[in-house]
Amino acid sequence: MDPWLIWLIIAAVLAAAEIFTLTAALGMLSAAALVTAGSAAVGLPLPFQFLVFTLVATVTLIFVRPLALRHVLRPQTTRFGVEALVGKGAYVVSEVTGLGGRVRIDGEEWTARAYDETLVIPPGKTVDVMEINGATAIVYPRD
Repeated sequence: MDPWLIWLIIAAVLAAAEIFTLTAALGMLSAAALVTAGSAAVGLPLPFQFLVFTLVATVTLIFVRPLALRHVLRPQTTRFGVEALVGKGAYVVSEVTGLGGRVRIDGEEWTARAYDETLVIPPGKTVDVMEINGATAIVYPRD
């Protein structure tokens, strides 16, 4: 079997193992094996193939892996789902009290409760969504 094919198989096995571990280390080793497969296809002798693999693996593990991990582990900046509704304005459809009511948020109707249980918010008012508790919006009037 040709050496380039062996390196290609090693690269594929390492890439498949990376899918299960998600550490980025095996992915870097897979890339090094792929580069080494190219050098073996050119006709580089076996000792130099090992040297190419070692150099590429070292460079990628020392320099590329930390950059990749920093990018992957960056905290999420955008909110989505019900968390994205917090802070938005809502239109009161039916009277909202500390016990219940209905509001319209982004075209959808939600059950709602007043943030301050003593408040009574009449229909037609605009409120701010303070939090989402299950399927209920906790709201506070804008005025």
